[in-house]
Amino acid sequence: MWRVFTYLRYYPKYILLCLLFDILSVLFNLSSFVFIVPFVELLFGGTEMATPHQFSLNQRDMSAWLEWQLHQWSDAHGIFFCLTAIALAFLLCSLLSNLFRFLSLWSLSPIRNGVVERLRNDIFHKITILPVAFFKRQRTGDILSRMSNDIADIEWSIVSSLQSFLKSPVNIIVFSATLIFISPMLFLYFLLVVPVLLFLVGAVGKSLKRNSIKGQNKLGAVFSIIEENIAGIRTVKAFEMEKVQNRRFVEAIGDYTRRMNHVVTLRELSSPLSELLGTIAMAAILIIGGSYVIGGHMNASVFILFVIIFARLIPPVQAMVRAYSSMLKGNASAKRVMEILAADEVIEEAPDAVVVESFESEITYKDVEFSYQDDEEMTVLSHINLVVPKGKVVALVGHSGSGKTTLVDLLPRFYDPTAGAILLDGVDLRKLNIGSLRRLVSVVSQDCILFNDTVANNIAFGNTTASLDDIRKAAKLACADDFISELTDGYNTVIGDRGLTLSGGQRQRISIARALLKDAPILILDEATAALDNESEKQVQAALQTLMENRTTIVIAHRLSTIKGADVIHVLDHGTIVESGSHDELLARNGAYAKLLSPQL
Repeated sequence: MWRVFTYLRYYPKYILLCLLFDILSVLFNLSSFVFIVPFVELLFGGTEMATPHQFSLNQRDMSAWLEWQLHQWSDAHGIFFCLTAIALAFLLCSLLSNLFRFLSLWSLSPIRNGVVERLRNDIFHKITILPVAFFKRQRTGDILSRMSNDIADIEWSIVSSLQSFLKSPVNIIVFSATLIFISPMLFLYFLLVVPVLLFLVGAVGKSLKRNSIKGQNKLGAVFSIIEENIAGIRTVKAFEMEKVQNRRFVEAIGDYTRRMNHVVTLRELSSPLSELLGTIAMAAILIIGGSYVIGGHMNASVFILFVIIFARLIPPVQAMVRAYSSMLKGNASAKRVMEILAADEVIEEAPDAVVVESFESEITYKDVEFSYQDDEEMTVLSHINLVVPKGKVVALVGHSGSGKTTLVDLLPRFYDPTAGAILLDGVDLRKLNIGSLRRLVSVVSQDCILFNDTVANNIAFGNTTASLDDIRKAAKLACADDFISELTDGYNTVIGDRGLTLSGGQRQRISIARALLKDAPILILDEATAALDNESEKQVQAALQTLMENRTTIVIAHRLSTIKGADVIHVLDHGTIVESGSHDELLARNGAYAKLLSPQL
């Protein structure tokens, strides 16, 4: 929670303005109530017995001096004139108080909105730089919930409390100082209630925080169900699972609703508690203060002023209590958001990282091992040793789950090996600048990712400075220009979420055009034609052949047509390389490779 408030350091000017306007607003508000004393004195004849008195900074002497001055003024100008002047002064103070209150809220707006803006920017930036492994452990729906609902909750629960935490303390300090000046003993009775209030609010707050965290986690589960059903809507319909999925959602949203009902109950409980204790304190002050007036220890008009100011002290105290309760609820959301901001950037760049400009000779996997951090006992890759010479085509084959994709994901440093090293031209990848390394690598995968943008912008995703002519040239080489030209707006056609307005082959060819435009010397093809029909595969294969020219290529595939032309084929099984050689050599051995391809031969 407190990390959210560190964002306030960007707005010192607005904070100072807000505090200044709050102080002026409170002072003019207090001044308006001070005029009630002479008003009451004039109405009830409190100045008839006034005698000359010297001004002194204590309550009794100051009251006597004001009574004497008021008597002199009323004799000179008349009581009605004095009442009118006091009423106008009261009105002026009230106007100025509300003006500065407005200015305080005005100066607070850039702080509130700016803090939320910076928080959202930081969260999105963090998500873009976190390693791929982070997203394997986290549900997409839960991440979306943290970025939307949790940040919105922070905005309304914590950031909106800034007003109370900036203004209420000023009110409490000024009004408390005034009450102490009027009667320290009466104010002491109010202080006796404060520890009880703090204890009750603290007890409610702990329960509120605990239940809020549970509630936000349940909301994350709800978002996960929504995300899964949208992504897999065809599967849901194909297997007639609408009712089952609907029941899952109803149960999840029901759990969340019940938890949030409890949270709201706890949050709203703090206000009646503070109200009740404030009323008890007020009742005690009326009884004790009334006895002071009856005993002649305090003027009735001064006591009335004390009661009015005390009544004005209770709202800011209640506002602080409500703000504290609201912050405790928001703290649950802040904790979930800060878990993302605090997540380890496992793929770290060395302080003296070398910027690599080109690829010259070979890629070497040297006794590489890998296991995911959350399951170190399960080894994904074990003792991988292979060389990928520049300009050659290296194929990786094996059963699903044998570690092929993980092996190539280590090259652009989506992950780092848990043992061993990967060398680019003899230099450990961990010593290279990450950005410059990734500029040398293009990836075309089975699940080609396109964005809800124009065709041109999708092709230029890795080269944002490319001209339309460059984009069109890459599309022609990828055998994509013909179908793009037939779209409604050609290269300016928006292709929808994940490019689903296009066929699988069309999406794949746009993905290939993107890799061509990037023009990286190292190419990774991860099952690039696995999901295509025969006709689409022929078109994509032609585009891939163009893409592979004069590039170092690592191919992951199961289809014979894709891998038989590779210079070297490595067969993986349970994370280790069990066979290596050319297509003909491996078939002649009649080993693991031959068994994999036997259905296609």
